[in-house]
Amino acid sequence: LAREKRPAVVLMDIKMPEVDGHQAIAALKSDPETRDIPIIALTAHAMNEDREKALAAGADEYESKPVDFARLLDKIASLIAGSST
Repeated sequence: LAREKRPAVVLMDIKMPEVDGHQAIAALKSDPETRDIPIIALTAHAMNEDREKALAAGADEYESKPVDFARLLDKIASLIAGSST
């Protein structure tokens, strides 16, 4: 779907059925057609190692739940601005 729709940014939940968010991030970042799409990992886990694991999988940013929407919007805007240069 990301190849077809070419979103400006992906908000990736880490805890999903079948494929977890880390696997999905790694797959998107390893695909030449989607690797440049910024990804923000979203998770209810707020431990430092959770953040590091998401970033190691290829996420460009990380946000824990409950989501601070103002901060999330700032991160989205920053990633979109950075990807258009």
